[in-house]
Amino acid sequence: MGIATLAGIPLMVLGPVGTSHAAVSPAAKTAHSCATPARGHASCQAIVRTDIAAAKTVAPNATPSGYGPSSLQSAYKLPSSTAGGGRTVAIVDAYDDPTAEADLAVYRAQYGLPACTTANGCFKKIDQNGGTSYPKKDGGWAQEISLDIDMVSAICPNCHILLVEAKTPSFANLGAAVNQAAATPGVVAISNSYGGSDASDSSYGSYYNHPGIAVTASSGDSGYGASYPASSHYVTAVGGTTLNTASTTRGWTETAWSGAGSGCSSYNTALSGAASFATGCSKRAEADVSAVANPSTGVAVYDSTAYQGYSGWMVFGGTSVSSPIIASVYALAGNTGSIDNNYPYTHSSALNDVTSGSNGSCTTSQWCNARTGWDGPTGLGTPNGTGAF
Repeated sequence: MGIATLAGIPLMVLGPVGTSHAAVSPAAKTAHSCATPARGHASCQAIVRTDIAAAKTVAPNATPSGYGPSSLQSAYKLPSSTAGGGRTVAIVDAYDDPTAEADLAVYRAQYGLPACTTANGCFKKIDQNGGTSYPKKDGGWAQEISLDIDMVSAICPNCHILLVEAKTPSFANLGAAVNQAAATPGVVAISNSYGGSDASDSSYGSYYNHPGIAVTASSGDSGYGASYPASSHYVTAVGGTTLNTASTTRGWTETAWSGAGSGCSSYNTALSGAASFATGCSKRAEADVSAVANPSTGVAVYDSTAYQGYSGWMVFGGTSVSSPIIASVYALAGNTGSIDNNYPYTHSSALNDVTSGSNGSCTTSQWCNARTGWDGPTGLGTPNGTGAF
């Protein structure tokens, strides 16, 4: 796949980069929802399973393929039924998903979650300027939008959802959308499921520097190679795992996903909290934390805006799954007003440490290989309740 540029800096598209070769499990046939970006634009990081037939409806008493809310809440021991009320999670994506609210209603009804609509004040969709002059429709980004708002619903069903649609996937427009989300009352977390190659906070950091709000970003789906905004000093960089049920006390097991992005920024300052975790990076290391991202152990999503012949119930992976999950865990915890992205490093014992799996081969082992403590693909680990957030 080609490489675009952002102000002269190469953008990372969804293909192998860096020194590792990342591949989705051969058991899963997949497609990336977003095409290779044009110059100065980013790509969303949703991956759809193409070997599972999309279902327009689900038969009575049946459930869609892929993990639903109860599985995700169980895997991460989350207080989803009791926490999150009065808090808003913002989703920033590009282009318009014209069926976002209707599709959200189908997802939430399927899993018995309370309705989240414009009418009851739970759901709101705005453009990057805060109005309703929505951008043009794009089927690939519509899949990303549905994935993101479904994951907020799964993790924090009591949260309100703000969808901010950027005019295009340029960093200027996506950044304007992030700033609009941060200026909206009630927003405690903002999820960004997109990325380009490593870039400098001196150029783009003002879009992501919002004290009192947890800003999360997908680490990428191409293995080793730093991705922006995940490499920003101001965000929580979210890596990815393979999540399976297990006959253990936890009931689940996780390994590093082969596609999970990781890397060392060439530009941005390291987090102070990471100093004692031997990242091997002289500057910003990613990821910080992680959650399920492997399409082979993917999540159920409903999207009726047809794209590439797919619509209805589908199964998705990519770190586009893990970023909104972590943003929603921050919302459940309710601490964002008084913490920053160093907090997981000072509370790492409240995470499930992921100690096996790899996203390739690196000159410094922990950049690509899971281990005890911090590693690139999974960071400090995955939520074990909300204590690290």
